[in-house]
Amino acid sequence: MNLDLDEQALAFRDEARSWLAANVPAEPLRSFDTAEGFAQHRAWEAKLTDARWSVVSWPREYGGRDASLLEWVLFEEEYYAAGAPARVNQNGIFMLAPTLFSHGTEEQRRRILPKMTRSEEVWAQAWSEPEAGSDIAALRSTATRCDGGWLVSGQKTWSSRAAFADRAFGLFRGDPDSVRHKGLTYLMVDLRSEGVTVRPIPQLDGEPGFAEIFFDDVFVPDEDVIGAPGEGWRVAMTTANNERGLSLRSPGRFLAAADRLVSLWADAGRPAHLADRVADAWIGARAYQLYTLGTVTRLADGAELGPESSVNKLFWSHLDVTLHETALDVLGQDAELRGRWSDGWLFSLAGPIYGGTDQIQRSIVAERLLGLPKGAR
Repeated sequence: MNLDLDEQALAFRDEARSWLAANVPAEPLRSFDTAEGFAQHRAWEAKLTDARWSVVSWPREYGGRDASLLEWVLFEEEYYAAGAPARVNQNGIFMLAPTLFSHGTEEQRRRILPKMTRSEEVWAQAWSEPEAGSDIAALRSTATRCDGGWLVSGQKTWSSRAAFADRAFGLFRGDPDSVRHKGLTYLMVDLRSEGVTVRPIPQLDGEPGFAEIFFDDVFVPDEDVIGAPGEGWRVAMTTANNERGLSLRSPGRFLAAADRLVSLWADAGRPAHLADRVADAWIGARAYQLYTLGTVTRLADGAELGPESSVNKLFWSHLDVTLHETALDVLGQDAELRGRWSDGWLFSLAGPIYGGTDQIQRSIVAERLLGLPKGAR
């Protein structure tokens, strides 16, 4: 792995840094888990798109810059270092889009991706069900064949961004006689369709970061099936591997947080009893950066993301928790008054759950990477 940046990469990084310095909002946007904040973030995404900074690694024909994965990592580092707004359409840009590039049709990419980059259409993730959380293969929502498409019925829950989103992607059981991973179909659904009911779920802070989605014979046209009917599990693994392994949680997020933690500790008088924990968080963020650069190198050489993404997910989810817990201990009794750190800590607690719980990730590591038999943990 070569850590030396060439002139092209340095120029790309400097251009991104300059644009962000001139354009990142001076005041933080409201939370995108509120109607007002959602609208503000849509406008920010459109501004990113106009300058071709929304999806730098995508082909130019879809609004990107044809940037390499290394350049994408550099952009993400600059983005978080500049304190830029969170990406309201991260489910679409970082999870659905890679799935469309791998399994979608050209018609789907041309129809969906331009609206995605500008957040004209914001996407929700409709995976979990009341009795199928991390065990997605146990899902019961159905897709019944009809003239020109499918009739979808069932319930999804803990659907990220669904309270205000326009569309959702998820798995549905297209073969009523199938079990587990077989007979699943990957569909994209318009949340404004007749028969869709969205019920927001308040988080600890009272804001609706999630929602339940109820489907009652909702029509989904054939053009909104990704991959072949019945092959949805294979398609979904592309989405899951991107969520766990590379695009959803770039190193820039943790590098910026670790640098803020060091500054916080210094401003608090450098309390000696917390020095090791602060150092560990900083080292962890750098370790994750190096690990990601190694992944980028492998992908550039033709490798694909696989079950090793579970190792990645376990690492960053716990790094996020420990980093924020350390910050709260530095703040002491003032922690509840420092909204950014306390809000970040509350969100970090979800990391070991979303995208597949720790238990699921450890099972994948044990069985698919270490070759252990089921039940040997």
